[in-house]
Formats: sequence, structure tokens, C-alpha cells
Amino acid sequence: MTESSAPLPVVSVCMATWNGAAWVEEQLQSILDQLAPTDEIVVVDDASSDDTCDVVAAVGDPRIRLVTRSDNWGYVRTFEQALGLARGEYLLLADQDDVWLPGRVEAMVAALADADVVASNLTTLGGPAGIRGPYGQQDWRLRARDSHHRLRNVVGILAGAMPYYGCAMGVRRSALTRVLPFPTFLFESHDLWIALYGNVLGRMTHLGRRTVARRLHETNQTPDRPRGLPAVLRSRLLLLRCIADLQRRGALDG
Repeated sequence: MTESSAPLPVVSVCMATWNGAAWVEEQLQSILDQLAPTDEIVVVDDASSDDTCDVVAAVGDPRIRLVTRSDNWGYVRTFEQALGLARGEYLLLADQDDVWLPGRVEAMVAALADADVVASNLTTLGGPAGIRGPYGQQDWRLRARDSHHRLRNVVGILAGAMPYYGCAMGVRRSALTRVLPFPTFLFESHDLWIALYGNVLGRMTHLGRRTVARRLHETNQTPDRPRGLPAVLRSRLLLLRCIADLQRRGALDG
């Protein structure tokens, strides 16, 4: 059977890698254990200088599609490419250094039955059960009952008070007509762009359970310490531009 005649995957996992050789095999195995034989993992490597690509290839599972680049685009553009290459109906984002908890795929797909975007909660790998928040929260988490509080959630995003992590998110294929391409000005926070889409258009759902164990290390792309005021202001301006862009896309698509 050729690739063109093979059944399309129901679930596509979209992973960006960069110098993640130390962790990526464990993460891939935690994902593969939950996928059906026809599902896929789209791994886009952002010009790693270590042997990440060799590690991914050595897993030897036909459900993994590895795409390599010789130049570094950054994680935002790498995730954008992975989403664009995915063929499934349900697209789940994955970082290279986490571990998926059992039952994640089933729970995320079920949550997407009536939503375009799902976001779940995290725990830590070998650390505390809860994720520390920016305002002193010991267990910073989303609550299912807040899923449809559109304005409150958007304000929370702008205030840096909503724990939307890309590694714990998923989208329906139908959402890609508005989610992609990412805005050209988006250089960080692809996860908040997707979360804003879900909330601005009223298509977000929160999955209250923890579905990902986040590995904490010195090179995490998402910082766990407060940023300085100039960086915060730049980030808020970026998010306001995202909202304006999403409103234009929503109007154009009816």
C-alpha cells in the first residue's frame, strides 16, 4: 500500500525538536504507546547540533515522520511547520523533553469532540505534582468550569495568569484555516496564539486532568521565573496584536 492510498491518521502528534537527544526517546515512547497503528508523529527538527535526529530515527517506528532542517528557525516556526505537515483530524502538540501520562490521547480527542482547542494541565517529572504559577500559586492549573468564560480567559492571558502550555494542547484540523499560518510577527508564545484563537472564537475547552509530566531543566523554552518589565510589556503588545489578527481572520471566514 502506498502512502497516498493508506488511511489517514485520526491523531497527528506535532513535535518540534532541537538538541533534545537526552530526552526525546523516552517522550516518543510514551506517545507511541497511546497511538493507533495508523496514527502519526510529525517530528520537525530545528537544525539540532547533537544527535537528536539519529535518536529519533533509531526508534524505528513507521508512525514517526522525521523532517530535518539545516537552518534554525526557532520553536514557533518549527511547530508551525509540524502542524502544517500533519494529516490527522486531531492534532496534539508535544515537546521533546516531557512524558505523556497514560490516557492522554483518548482524553484529548474526546475533549475535542465539541471544541476546536483543548488545553489540559501538567504535573512535573520527578518533582511536585503541581506547576508553580507566576503569582505564587503552588498548583497553577486550568479548571473545566472556566472553559467558556471567553472574556475572563482572554484577560487572564493578557495578565499572564492562564496556564496554557503548548505541550498540553490540541486542535482540530478544521481550526487550522484560522490558526495557520502563524502571524509573521509571532516570535514567541505559539501556545498563547492558539489559546487566544480558542477563547476569542468561543471554541476552547479545558481538560481538568493532568495529561503531561513536564521535565524541568535549565534549557526549558518556557521560563519558570518572572520576566523583567520590558519583556512583559513586549509580550502583552504581541498578544494584543494577536487578538486583532484573530478578529480579522474570524470576520473574513464568516
